[in-house]
Amino acid sequence: MNLIQHPELLDRLAAAHALGTLRGGARRRFEAMAREQAPVRAAALVWQSRVASMNELQAPAEPAPAVWTRIENLVRADQQQQAMATARATPVPPKSGGWLRSLALWRGATAAGALATVLAVVTAVGLRDNLGAQIGELQAKLDATPQVNYVAVLHDNKASAAMLVTFDPKSQQLTLQRVSGFQEAPDRSLQLWALPHSGGPRSLGVLSHERLLQLAAGEGDVREVPALAISLEPKGGVPSESGPTGPVLFHGALIQKML
Repeated sequence: MNLIQHPELLDRLAAAHALGTLRGGARRRFEAMAREQAPVRAAALVWQSRVASMNELQAPAEPAPAVWTRIENLVRADQQQQAMATARATPVPPKSGGWLRSLALWRGATAAGALATVLAVVTAVGLRDNLGAQIGELQAKLDATPQVNYVAVLHDNKASAAMLVTFDPKSQQLTLQRVSGFQEAPDRSLQLWALPHSGGPRSLGVLSHERLLQLAAGEGDVREVPALAISLEPKGGVPSESGPTGPVLFHGALIQKML
């Protein structure tokens, strides 16, 4: 197309070229025509001068400091990349005393490996000692934990729980805990009795007034004993041979734990 015969189209193309909106192949063809045809070149120069005059009317604006910082960082990063690429491409000349340097390097590596081995052994020993201490502490706690083999809940005639009884074969002790508000008179004592299948009741001890107390007992005292009972006796209790002399206040089955 001959743009000289179409002045309106030429004017629009020259304006687009000056403003930068004419791109790609259309821009390249317009520039080629401007080099060959003087009227096209003149139209492009006219619009370039117009755009330049518009820039003069606009107040100058100082770029923000962050813009210059970003430009500086980009330039520095590009310089560092070029320097790294040059360093990779440049062969490193061998230094004198190469085998001595290699020997020193191997000695250093051997020493570092030995040091790492020592540190690993020391760490393993420390972990073992720490683990042993933890196992010992857990074992001590386990040994201190009561091993309950027998349990009984003694209740009154109204089936209200009054006393919890447990037996620990490790400590050879009966532990009794009051779970009700019953309290005997100062001149009276509660006495615990084993009720075996055959024979009369056997005294397992006299209870104090504390809510939690312990009585010494062997496993033979409670083995194959189906039930326990507590009677109200004179202060200090009564001999085992005589059996309970006062009223039986609490009683209950003695159960052997299987786990």
